Amino acid sequence: MPEETTENAAAPQSSEPNIFALRTTANREDQVMDFVTSNAQKKGLEVYAVVRPHGMRGYIFLEAATKSDAEQAAFNIPYARGILPKQVQYKEIEHMLEQVKKEVNIQKNDIAEIISGPFKREKAKIIRVDKLKEEVVVELLQAAVPIPITVKMDAVKVIRRDNDDQIQNVE
Repeated sequence: MPEETTENAAAPQSSEPNIFALRTTANREDQVMDFVTSNAQKKGLEVYAVVRPHGMRGYIFLEAATKSDAEQAAFNIPYARGILPKQVQYKEIEHMLEQVKKEVNIQKNDIAEIISGPFKREKAKIIRVDKLKEEVVVELLQAAVPIPITVKMDAVKVIRRDNDDQIQNVE
C-alpha cells in the first residue's frame, strides 16, 4: 500500500489548498464533522478546515496539509466511509461555498410566509434572527397559542415589512 506522504509538511504553501473529499453515510455529515474535528485536534493533525457543503449529501470536505493528515483525521470514525483517492480542486466546490456571502434581508417583526416544511403556506411573525446559524424563530399568526418555532432562513419569505414596531393581525 504505497502512501503519498513524499511531500514535505514544511513545504511552502501553494496558492491552491489541499482539499480532500470524505464519503459519509447520508444525513450523518454533521456527526462525522464533529468526530473528524475532535480527532484532528487530539492527534495534533494539520487539518485546517472541515466543510459540509449546502445541499450535498454523503460528503464533507477537509482542507489538510497532506492526504495522510486527512486520512488520519477520518480514521476509525463512525459513519465515515473513506477519503476519495483524488484531491478536489477548489473551483469544483467553490459554488457550494459561496452561499455564505448571501445577504439576508430578514428583520425582527417582519411578517413572513413559510415556504417549506410542515407549516408550509402559514403566515408567521419573525421573533428572532440568528444569522450565524441561518435560522429564524417565528410565531404562527393563525395559531390560537403563540408557540415559537425555529426554521431555516431559506424556509421563509418576507411578505410584509413593518417599519414601526406595532404589528396588526393579518386575518
